[in-house]
Amino acid sequence: MSTFLELAGFGVVFLSAALILGISLSHRKKSPTFRDIPAFTRLRQAVGRVVEDGSRLHLSLGHGALTTPQSASALAGLALLRRLADLTSAGDQPPIASSGDALLTILTQDTLQAAAKSSNQATFDLSSGRLTGLTPFSYAAGAIPVIHDEKVSANVLMGNFGVEAGLLTDAAERENTFMLAGSDNLTAQAVIYASAQEPLIGEETFAAGAYIESSDLHTASLTVQDILRWLIIAAILVGSLLTLAGVL
Repeated sequence: MSTFLELAGFGVVFLSAALILGISLSHRKKSPTFRDIPAFTRLRQAVGRVVEDGSRLHLSLGHGALTTPQSASALAGLALLRRLADLTSAGDQPPIASSGDALLTILTQDTLQAAAKSSNQATFDLSSGRLTGLTPFSYAAGAIPVIHDEKVSANVLMGNFGVEAGLLTDAAERENTFMLAGSDNLTAQAVIYASAQEPLIGEETFAAGAYIESSDLHTASLTVQDILRWLIIAAILVGSLLTLAGVL
């Protein structure tokens, strides 16, 4: 049974990849149309203020290890980090990225370095990508001083969090700074919805790349999410009907 589930999982991954590639190639010349998510509009405005007043942007990617399923939201956060680093390249201060996983920290440093090279910045500060702790609460304890002491005016939480997300949103609230937050963890989503200035609900977390960058692949990924959602709904309905008919 486990082997069948593993094969089914790989099949879904390959199907999704093929659909994303095919849809991105077919829609390359079409302008995407998205439903309005005010949080991303306000994020763009906050990024503009970061550049104007010489403050910093802080993006925190949580503590989900890259070798686990919890890495999905952190990878979405990395894509957002690259775009936000490009948008703030004209500012006086480079963005800061914090995380609670060693491999994730290396990727944040690589992402920020690539953004610095593309914007022709003379130097790159490796400490811009920081490992703030290896456990959920030590990670949060290490990230809170970044919010308080690094002249940060805009914060983004995008990754796997738990209840410790409340500590980060509270720190941003105390500093009266912008906070956009999203997670794939249901507990964190509940905390974020109650405490964050701009919460992202459900799959909105994985739509960040499309809304901020709107590349062909990011746009195609949203279409594939809708396709997979309808397939799951159809499977549930068919299973329910077969159960009522006594077939299952």
